[in-house]
Amino acid sequence: MTEVRSSLELWPIGNCQVSGLIDERGGLVWGCVPRVDGDPVFCALLNGEKQDQGVWRFELEGQVSATQEYIRNTPNLVTRLEAKDGSAVEILDFCPRYERSGRMYRPVAFVRIVRRIAGHPRICVRLSPMRDYGSEVPMRTNGTNHIRYLVGSQAIRLSTDAPVGYILEERSFRIEDDTHFFLGPDEPFTGNLREEVRAMEQATRKYWKNWVRGLATPLDWQDEVIRCAITLKLCQHEETGAIVAAMTTSVPEAPGSERNWDYRFCWIRDSYYTVQALNRLGALDVLEKYLAYLRNIIDQARGGQIQPLYSVMGVAELEENIAPELEGYRGMGPVRVGNEAYLQIQHDCYGQIVLPTVHGFFDRRLLRMADEEDFASLEEVGEMAWRMHDQPDAGLWEFRTRQEVHTYSAIMSWAACDRLANAARKLGKEDRCAMWNERAEVIRKRIEEKAWVSEEESESGKAHYGASFESDYLDASLLQMVELRFLSPDNPRFQATFDAIEKELRRGDYMLRYAKEDDFGAPETAFNVCTFWLIEALHLSGRSDEARVLFDAMLSHTTRSGLLSEDLDHETGELWGNFPQTYSLVGVINCAGLLSKPWSEVR
Repeated sequence: MTEVRSSLELWPIGNCQVSGLIDERGGLVWGCVPRVDGDPVFCALLNGEKQDQGVWRFELEGQVSATQEYIRNTPNLVTRLEAKDGSAVEILDFCPRYERSGRMYRPVAFVRIVRRIAGHPRICVRLSPMRDYGSEVPMRTNGTNHIRYLVGSQAIRLSTDAPVGYILEERSFRIEDDTHFFLGPDEPFTGNLREEVRAMEQATRKYWKNWVRGLATPLDWQDEVIRCAITLKLCQHEETGAIVAAMTTSVPEAPGSERNWDYRFCWIRDSYYTVQALNRLGALDVLEKYLAYLRNIIDQARGGQIQPLYSVMGVAELEENIAPELEGYRGMGPVRVGNEAYLQIQHDCYGQIVLPTVHGFFDRRLLRMADEEDFASLEEVGEMAWRMHDQPDAGLWEFRTRQEVHTYSAIMSWAACDRLANAARKLGKEDRCAMWNERAEVIRKRIEEKAWVSEEESESGKAHYGASFESDYLDASLLQMVELRFLSPDNPRFQATFDAIEKELRRGDYMLRYAKEDDFGAPETAFNVCTFWLIEALHLSGRSDEARVLFDAMLSHTTRSGLLSEDLDHETGELWGNFPQTYSLVGVINCAGLLSKPWSEVR
């Protein structure tokens, strides 16, 4: 394999209200306001060769190198720029997040501090936000210590102790002392900018360090797990509890493939996996807020169909459009805004609502445990799972033009009924427990009857489960049978299916989600979470040494920030797809927990 470093060398910052991506040279190249699904005022990531638009960069005269690292156990980022004459500066990036006046302070704000480290550095501040997805340069006005930008129906204000004239004219100036930049709400900065920004950074740092202290990490790969956990939390929109699948839109799954999708929405499926992984680390705050989001979604559905995804505010209609002024990631358009997947029928979502919600009936650490009213609402979701378990849908891979009865969706429906029985038993509702258990058994028998492919029916001559009822083709989601407790890892039918999946979908150290052609042709890249599912299956099948080798291989492909996107070129190792991808980070956390040595070995 010829290794290629990914151009997705990006460093997320955020505060659960807004988020941004910093590139290798310290430029803010992606950032949306007022939320993660808002207008990207910083859009250079998707602006092709027009890298002077939609970016906020500090250019050091004579720069020859740049290094980056997070402040330990925080998303606060330090970028060090060095020049050929030995002069150097550091840029400290963060989004404020801490408790103030009894509430969480998380403004729509990006804060940057530039520090002189050595010599007499000269920098040029290039601050060029855009509006309406790169279509317009915003109007700006300025005062003595601020610049105001009109971005759509709102304005953002840069408050700074740097010379405003130099910023407006993009002229270089010498950095003598720490220089502070607060880009946020259009409000006058009434206090001492220097003191307040420094206090914000210290308070934000303290918040994140305390949050990480509450995580129950595995012994091995602690740094990797902590970084993934912090980033998953940044993907939650705290106001509503929604969790976005990724911070970006339209980074293609493969070069030139036009598989460019907007992932800045809350997928019920991805969010289920996210809260499940964070629960294993003890991060209950994310689950609690997400359960509040789910309760609102259930209320909206009123016992009817539930969509596979919603906006972070719970909006159902996510009309898909093209942003024509943005050339795309590395010029590979189109850039999509919205996602037509909201129109799809995906029956797995009912199980993915029931499973995390049932947790609320048992976990006494929760501030608000689930009650009988919640159970009544959840039974409405279970009824949909029961009715739809053997009906065609688009499947978890969201085929746009193909409807089948997908085995994964049916298993999720089984899981919904099985877990509702557990909740009913907890509440002392034995009649409801029996009813849900009976339904779960009916679904199980139907899956065994319809999804099992005998040797005579199989093209390969080997029996296995099919990806959909009465079909022979395979997909990696069948590996989730063990995770969902549908089968044990030593079950002969699971092992036969695992063998078949390895033969058809494994590409060296990596896993395709499926090999069959879809709406855009045959998949070209490995799907990172599927590789992690492979690693889990290897470990649970007694092949732990092989699993650890593959896990280390996957970690070698993370960005310097320790993160992953959705996809990976199994020929070159280059990352593709939206970034950072929650699915992939969940895989890191889950596999680290499975493969790590126990803490008892060092106590």
